[in-house]
Amino acid sequence: MLDKSIKQDFPILFQEVNDEPLVYLDSAATSQKPKQVIDSLVYYYEHDNANVHRGVHTLADRATTKYEDSREKVRQFIGAKSTKEVLFTRGTTTALNWVSRSFGDSVVESGDEILISQMEHHSNVVTWQELAQRQDAKLVYVNLTSDGELDMEDFERKINERTKIVSIAHVSNVLGVTNPIKEIAELTHAVGGYLVVDGAQSVPHMAVDVVDLDADFFAFSGHKMCGPTGIGVLYGKQNLLEKMDPIEFGGEMIDFVHHDHSTWTELPWKFEAGTPNIAGAIALGSAIDYLTEIGMDNIHQHEQELVDYVLPKLLAIDGLTVYGPSDSKKHSGVIAFNLDGIHPHDTATALDMEGVAVRAGHHCAQPLLSYLEVQSTARASFYFYNTKEDADRLVEAIIATKEFFTNGFI
Repeated sequence: MLDKSIKQDFPILFQEVNDEPLVYLDSAATSQKPKQVIDSLVYYYEHDNANVHRGVHTLADRATTKYEDSREKVRQFIGAKSTKEVLFTRGTTTALNWVSRSFGDSVVESGDEILISQMEHHSNVVTWQELAQRQDAKLVYVNLTSDGELDMEDFERKINERTKIVSIAHVSNVLGVTNPIKEIAELTHAVGGYLVVDGAQSVPHMAVDVVDLDADFFAFSGHKMCGPTGIGVLYGKQNLLEKMDPIEFGGEMIDFVHHDHSTWTELPWKFEAGTPNIAGAIALGSAIDYLTEIGMDNIHQHEQELVDYVLPKLLAIDGLTVYGPSDSKKHSGVIAFNLDGIHPHDTATALDMEGVAVRAGHHCAQPLLSYLEVQSTARASFYFYNTKEDADRLVEAIIATKEFFTNGFI
């Protein structure tokens, strides 16, 4: 386990909610920010605030240098070959929309197929629904096994020479399973298709090498990995990005504007129209520095030890259903659950009264919950700043909630 002193880096965690010490278990929605990242945001606005790529004065030069330094940090963090393959976006959703609108519209034709899974986040569903409708293509869903893993036999049955795009979550934001991206990439490329990966729930929690995974596109968000909101990344193989046209137009992304037409600047800037989220990108670089210092393998091991510790305790609670694998080795720190006879919103509210913050609802995964035949769930999600004591507080609060709803009104 990581040293508990890491928690000291996160000022927000040292407060009481509803007269109880806060236990934050909603990091799959957004992670908390360490003081180092907060300080980098403040420092930028106090010392370096200027627009990038446009000015020659000292502040503009400093801002541009730090902005592009962050792009290099992202490149190293995910193992990309070049900073030309690293595009700053507003987040995973924006990145997936860019791929769908630019690349998807250029390669998907009438009668083609787009393959996704039943476990996808809405960002990785609606995007492809819209592409299928625009291009008169077919959206095909891969089913899951009984314990919530991707059914690779079903995947192999459904992928074919008409499959142009496969888009899969690296880690499910509900079921906590990690999908075999390298195997999926091999199968996708064998039929001439292209692989898009939603890495929102993987990049914050494990070491990721996009070249080793052989993903054609890989999207993730800064705010789930100790960075600020409003900044994210789209990785794309350079040869594919070179062929793509931008879908947002204006300043920054042009080479020359004539009266009747314009030409685009080189990668990666041709996709980044207008003034970017400069402070966000710089702070994302600070978040990467912070995570790298801890070590992604150490973070992954810490979370795995937490899951090994808490999952059996949750499974032992009578009347509690956990969605996804019951084997902790196959389960990430995302744990969705329901208590029999208690609405998930009531469960989450009751836990909040105990100081334990969890998510409740459909988690932007309504097709998955429909597949599971439930309307919503509660969800606890752990990160490296959580401890076994936090896990115990969750278990105790769930038991207290169950007892209250069972006996509280009698």
